[in-house]
Amino acid sequence: PKQVAVFLLINLPSLLTLLGPDGERAWSKKYPFCGGVFQSPIDFHNEILQYDSTLAPLEMGGYNVSSTEQFILTNNGHSVRMNLPPTMHIRNLPSQYTAAQLHLHWGNTNNPEGSEHTVSGRHFAAEVHIVHYNSDKYPDIMTAVDKSDGLAVLAVLIEVRCFACSFLHAQTTVKETLVPGFDVQELLPDRLDEYFRYEGSLTTPPCYPSVLWTVFREPIQISQEQLLVLETALYCTQPNDPAPVEMVNNFRRVQEFDERLVSVSFRQEQYNIICITVSIQALLQKAQNLSLNGIFLYLPVTIAEGKALKSHQRESPPKRPRWPFHKIVHWGCLNIIIRYTPRD
Repeated sequence: PKQVAVFLLINLPSLLTLLGPDGERAWSKKYPFCGGVFQSPIDFHNEILQYDSTLAPLEMGGYNVSSTEQFILTNNGHSVRMNLPPTMHIRNLPSQYTAAQLHLHWGNTNNPEGSEHTVSGRHFAAEVHIVHYNSDKYPDIMTAVDKSDGLAVLAVLIEVRCFACSFLHAQTTVKETLVPGFDVQELLPDRLDEYFRYEGSLTTPPCYPSVLWTVFREPIQISQEQLLVLETALYCTQPNDPAPVEMVNNFRRVQEFDERLVSVSFRQEQYNIICITVSIQALLQKAQNLSLNGIFLYLPVTIAEGKALKSHQRESPPKRPRWPFHKIVHWGCLNIIIRYTPRD
C-alpha cells in the first residue's frame, strides 16, 4: 500500500515546560514535587521486590464499552490521550477508583525503548497508562490529582514482536478523533494476577505523589509497524519552530526509589513456552488517525501457553538471572518464546 508523508501541527505553548530547552531536568524549578520523594517511574529489581500474599487479581468493571459509544482520542502535545467513561472502574482496591483517561509513552525510531518503568534495567518499547481517580472520596480527577490517595494507574509494558500488519496512509492535520467503544481490557495482559504495586507519582509535571501504581508483569505485544505509528506519525510543533517537530521520547527517566519496597503478587520459577499476540487495533488505528486517517489490519488476539517444563520450590531465593530472561525462536511471523520467570 502507498504511504505518504504527513505532518500534524499543533500549537501547545506548555510543551516547552516538558521538553525543552532543558527538559525534565528543569521541571523542579517550576514544579517542586518533581524534585521530591515518591517519584515515578522506577526500576523493578530484585533488591526492592517483596512478595505480598494479600494482593489479589485485579477486577475491572465496565471495561467492555459498547461500540455505540465513542471515546475522544486527542493529541495533547505530549502524548496520545483517550478519555474514558465513568462507568469504567477497578473493583478490589482499598477504594473505588473510576477511570478517567489512558495515554501512551514511547521512544523514537533510533532508540525504541520508550517505556517509563523498567525491569532489572530493561526498557520496553512503549507503555500504556490507564488513569483512575478515587471516586469514593473525590468528585472528579481534578480534585483527586494532588491527594495522596487520589489516583490509581494501571501500567502495561509493550514489546515488539513479528506479526503481519498492513496499513494505508492519508494526509490530514487532525488533532482530535473519535474512537468507537471497545473492550478496553484487551489492552491489558492475560494475567491480571501478576503485577508490581507501589506508591509513586505522576510522571509529568506537576509530579504529584498521588498515584497507587499497578504495573503488570507480562507485557503485551505489537508489531513494528504499529510502534512506528507512535514514533513517526505525531507532531508537537510550536509556531516559531523552523520545521515540524516529531513527538518522540515522551517518557520520564527512572527515579530514585528512596529505600522503599515494591509489593509483588507473584512468586514463581518455571520455564514456560508462551506465544502471545494482543491486538490493540482500536487504539493504535485511531492514534494514527490523529495524523494519518490510516487503516490498520491486525491479527486477532491469540494466547497459547504450554505446560511448565521445569519448576521447583525453595525456602530462600538465590541469585537469579534478570527477569524476564527469554529466548525467541522465529518461524516466519510465529514466535515461540521460552521465558524464565522467578519463583521465591
